[in-house]
Amino acid sequence: MTRALAEAAADASLCPKCRLAESRTQVVFGVGDPDADLLFIGEAPGFHEDKQGEPFVGAAGQLLTRMLGDIGLRREDVYIANILKCRPPGNRDPLPDEIEACTPWLIEQLSIIQPKVVTTLGNFATKFVLNTTQGITRLRGQTFPWHGRTVIPTFHPAAILHGGGERSTQGQLLRKDFALIQRTLQELRSPPPPQAQLPANDGEEQLELF
Repeated sequence: MTRALAEAAADASLCPKCRLAESRTQVVFGVGDPDADLLFIGEAPGFHEDKQGEPFVGAAGQLLTRMLGDIGLRREDVYIANILKCRPPGNRDPLPDEIEACTPWLIEQLSIIQPKVVTTLGNFATKFVLNTTQGITRLRGQTFPWHGRTVIPTFHPAAILHGGGERSTQGQLLRKDFALIQRTLQELRSPPPPQAQLPANDGEEQLELF
């Protein structure tokens, strides 16, 4: 039996597993509905997130909230997390040993929440989750099967703000990706058509990682 999300967050708040424990203001575990069908994964907390203890609270977070509103969702309806739970100094890229130390927390979040759709925000999260070297521009706008879930990569909201805003070409593509998220959720929530009963499977079931 998995532990409650609140218990996992309490444990993570005291995590000493990497150097970021020495420089953080607080651990930014995640926020949202513990039973969410949709989970977002970003890269790492920034300055404002480190101060407030919640992911995506700055301008990028406001854009994310607006995009959710466009598809009929609120922040409270989804779950938002990052690969790293502590802010790297100066918002530098996460280091491999920091990712390794933090990955179990993300796996536990996925195990508890059991989302149907995982949306990766930006290059870093997308490459990490899909274990690929391809960039977000090539991967966005598509769906990928992942441990019984559907991954939909899209741009990081901060990249949209730095690259011309919501009316830019990337901003319009972000809106299309959120429409894809909406359609995918609707399809996954629809009951499957009735099927003829299949014979019992004598083989071993596939191990669920998350």
